[in-house]
Amino acid sequence: MSTLPPCPQCNSAYTYEDGALLICPECAHEWAPGEAAPAERVYRDANGNVLSDGDTVTVIKDLKVKGASQPVKVGTKVRGIRLVDEDHDIDCRIDGFGAMKLKSEFVKKV
Repeated sequence: MSTLPPCPQCNSAYTYEDGALLICPECAHEWAPGEAAPAERVYRDANGNVLSDGDTVTVIKDLKVKGASQPVKVGTKVRGIRLVDEDHDIDCRIDGFGAMKLKSEFVKKV
């Protein structure tokens, strides 16, 4: 049984040592032993309110949608958002448009 700590990113138990670093073979994360886990990211809307999964938000600016004939209008409500750690912070579904990715700077919490 290994005494190495699990990966701080994906929680995999299959970590191994390579010199002075610990490496996770599943997600390729490398870290130094004893290094603190990265702080969890805080997502904020345009007004600075903290967002969480499942929140309802409102679009604060007309957003052009590539391939669509009309933009997402100001005031469009988006229910049940999912926060992701990518270029766009929010995965959601907008009525009339379908699945979308939004940046948190263009929404406000309801």
